[in-house]
Amino acid sequence: MFVKEVSGAVLSGRADLAVHSAKDLPTVRPRRLVLAAVPRRVDARDALVGRSLARIPPDGVVATGSARRRVQLAALRTDLRFADLRGNIHTRLSRVGEFDAVVVAMAALERLGLRPTGLHALSADEMVPQAGQGALAVECLGDNEKMRSLLSTIEHAPSRRCVDAERAFLAGIGGDCSLPLAAHAVLTAGRLRLTAVLATGLGGSVCRDAVEGDVPEELGAYLAQRLEVAVAGAGDGSIDVAGGAEGVGSGR
Repeated sequence: MFVKEVSGAVLSGRADLAVHSAKDLPTVRPRRLVLAAVPRRVDARDALVGRSLARIPPDGVVATGSARRRVQLAALRTDLRFADLRGNIHTRLSRVGEFDAVVVAMAALERLGLRPTGLHALSADEMVPQAGQGALAVECLGDNEKMRSLLSTIEHAPSRRCVDAERAFLAGIGGDCSLPLAAHAVLTAGRLRLTAVLATGLGGSVCRDAVEGDVPEELGAYLAQRLEVAVAGAGDGSIDVAGGAEGVGSGR
């Protein structure tokens, strides 16, 4: 709803550009708009506030409204229970004492200059972040050459390649997919490594895979296809983790 309203201001001429959290931007967007810039990404990891994962007691309660976070935490600790918690970062932090831990995004804390007591970051290997997490997406009208030129000065090419790969994975899965999913890309020595998760739901199959390559769009589309096949063939209750990273695209 918020993305549509902000983008609508650009389409109607009330604004020259729109700034979104990249994780909130749908893969299908109005044709007149272009993603003109992805600035340098900040910390994409998720974090627990209250207790670390290892120190949460048996049958402990973790508060999060995200299915992506729930299925991955449940895969790490099958005894955990979950409570629904939504709202802005201040709302969630104000309720930390009601649960054993609350899940937040490190990027939100970084941008707001917050460092709450009991903060424990989860590595991207422990919990694969949401596609686009930690990145901003700046859009403008495709025919606004002046604005596109201005926005090109804040483009961070490595961040853009990673976000493009993650968004290509989302597009490959399909915008109407209701299954928990995650995707995170890193760039090492000019080569992309994309890791993604697709699950059938809490207590169901959690399939994870990784591929490497050079072309973000090819990488995301290929990994989406692999994980859809893996989920279709996985039985309920299993944790299905594919090993290794297969090369995709030019320079394979």
